[in-house]
Amino acid sequence: MKLLHGMAPYNLFGLEDQSYDSAKVVAIPVPYDSTTSYRAGAREGPRAIISASRAIELYSEELGWNPSKIGIFTTEELEPDIGSPERTVKRIAREAGLVLADGKTPMVLGGEHTVALGAIEALAETNRDFSVVHFDAHADSRQEFMGSKFSHACVAARARELANRVYSVGVRSIDEESASKYAKDILYMKDMRRLNSSALARRIAANTGKDVYITIDLDVLDPSEMPSVGTPEPDGMRFRQLVDVIALLLKSKRLLGLDVTELSPLPGNAAPDYLAAKLIYLVIGNAFIGEMSK
Repeated sequence: MKLLHGMAPYNLFGLEDQSYDSAKVVAIPVPYDSTTSYRAGAREGPRAIISASRAIELYSEELGWNPSKIGIFTTEELEPDIGSPERTVKRIAREAGLVLADGKTPMVLGGEHTVALGAIEALAETNRDFSVVHFDAHADSRQEFMGSKFSHACVAARARELANRVYSVGVRSIDEESASKYAKDILYMKDMRRLNSSALARRIAANTGKDVYITIDLDVLDPSEMPSVGTPEPDGMRFRQLVDVIALLLKSKRLLGLDVTELSPLPGNAAPDYLAAKLIYLVIGNAFIGEMSK
């Protein structure tokens, strides 16, 4: 029996009759946070994002269209390997690889930032040239952290082994060795304050290729707007700035894949969950705005 007045389906944005075959974007939720080093809870992030997303109005007054019309399919949650972050990455890479092989755009919902490496590895296996645009408060450039090369603190280091270029944006926390080694690959928050969104987008565009993978650690945002992260850093980007920079960047780039990670929900405060869901929707809308007239 189907209720006449049932709630929205439990998938990203509560889409009725979602179809993998017709979808352009495939969301893969990964509830994983086994290498978290400060505040745990990111394993609850995918469910919180999906839950909040079901309340979003599908028509975007900002974009002037309904991005869900491109088709957004949500898979079942991917079971992580609690004993090995590397094996978890391999599992994600296998699933993201299937999505890419079907000509679709994979979108990983974290979970801690380590999950981004699965989709990046899958892209690398296609042997195409691509750059990673890395929005994060932290450089994540350590070669190893707490005994693991696949810690959330090593994401950019591993991504550099897979992509043509990794360019980090919004960084305001970095170890001394990485600061010296990767100076040309990082746009620090201290330098971003004197640039408007157009200038920031131009700077990122100049340091990346035509095809990009976007990875967003939500702690790139200021804790006043995004307190629900594992490692909050003060004085970060604002939601509007982040959306505008990505929108401008995607005018000249092709999005091959993306992830949104590190949401660690706070009981009684659903606003950050909704912000994460809205951010995802606007990124998708800007990436596929050319589909509006089709």
